[in-house]
Amino acid sequence: MGINIALDGPSGAGKSTISKIIAKKLGYIYVDTGAMYRSIALFAMDKGVSTTSAQQIIPLLKDIEIELKYVDDVQHIFLNNEDVSEKIRQNEVSMHASNVSAIKEVREFLFNLQRDMAKKNNIIMDGRDIGTVVLPDADVKIYLTASADDRAKRRYNELLEKGQAVSYDDLLNQINERDFNDTNREIAPLKQADDAVLVDTTGFELQKSVEVIYSIICDKINNTNKVNDKKKSLSPLRILFYQIIRGLVILVYSIAFNLKVVGKENIPKKGGNIVASNHRTYQDPILLSFPVKIPFSYMAKEELFKNKAFSALIKAFGAFPVRRGSGDMAVIDESVKRLNKGYNLIIFPEGTRSMDGTVGKGKTGVALIAAMAQVPVIPVGISFRGKLKFRSKIVINFGKPILPQELEIKSQSPKELKVLKLKIMQSITDLVDLNV
Repeated sequence: MGINIALDGPSGAGKSTISKIIAKKLGYIYVDTGAMYRSIALFAMDKGVSTTSAQQIIPLLKDIEIELKYVDDVQHIFLNNEDVSEKIRQNEVSMHASNVSAIKEVREFLFNLQRDMAKKNNIIMDGRDIGTVVLPDADVKIYLTASADDRAKRRYNELLEKGQAVSYDDLLNQINERDFNDTNREIAPLKQADDAVLVDTTGFELQKSVEVIYSIICDKINNTNKVNDKKKSLSPLRILFYQIIRGLVILVYSIAFNLKVVGKENIPKKGGNIVASNHRTYQDPILLSFPVKIPFSYMAKEELFKNKAFSALIKAFGAFPVRRGSGDMAVIDESVKRLNKGYNLIIFPEGTRSMDGTVGKGKTGVALIAAMAQVPVIPVGISFRGKLKFRSKIVINFGKPILPQELEIKSQSPKELKVLKLKIMQSITDLVDLNV
């Protein structure tokens, strides 16, 4: 599960603007829930339907498809494949959005979509009930507010800059009306979560508001990471057992082969990393394990677990079964689970061994796990000539960790996973030396 930041507050408090800026600074996905409600309101308005009538709105939901997409690094919202990012910002749409958001079925319609995005990604989500209803277990909760007068002035200046003729008094009345509607509606009313940090930005310039909220988020995330690090720590007994076996493996393999480890500074000192390597031999998991002091876990083909004695042995060293070509999500979930426990996870993206050392295209499974777990990916190249034999020279080259924010994961679409997979495979290829 990713890190979730919930930013709630009344209309015009600057939630969307601030969330976008901070999401970019952190490399997180920004989820504009208000835009989702506005899209439904826009659809209803185009159909000539009353936005206060649940009876008229509910039948429309089956014809609505909402998507968040990034266009030139800017998030756009698409309603039934039409980019409505500008249309939904009209002042009239804002008022109707408040009406449809009070309808229980509309909130349920969007609820699963919002929760699913939060489960799979590091996100900042803003709205009216994010910290209280949508993400009650969010890592960071902030309630952002400002005086009605201050919010009306900001909105007035914003619309004037866009060339729209507006009345300040009308805007102030609309904000007061929406505040009343949002705080008094029966379904998920606007209120501050008990564990949310209150931030009043009355009189603040945008930059100061961003700095205050960014500082709060960073402090909270750092504390969360400290807790997660403790959760990810394997038991001392497990590590001791691994170190004893590792010492024996180093001794045997140092005698059997001419081993050289490159990039020792990149070898992870803590667990919870994906180690993505090219695949040369069945002994690759051992070759990758001996330079690393934290126990590994890795996938092994299902057939290897048929023999009970051998199955018990490889399970003791972190192996778990995978059925080739099945695309089994249970394996993905198990991989993420082991990363969260503090194991390093070995993945061979090629899926099969390369006899001549050339690196294959790889599969997107490594990208999906990286996207879901939000952990560093350490690329590794294993190099040796011909077939592995006694006293063969083997070079194990650990590359620089690719951090989650460097992977720029914005979704888990097939297209984006393919791009991520290509980046990982290129990093592995760069570390393989065919002339060893």
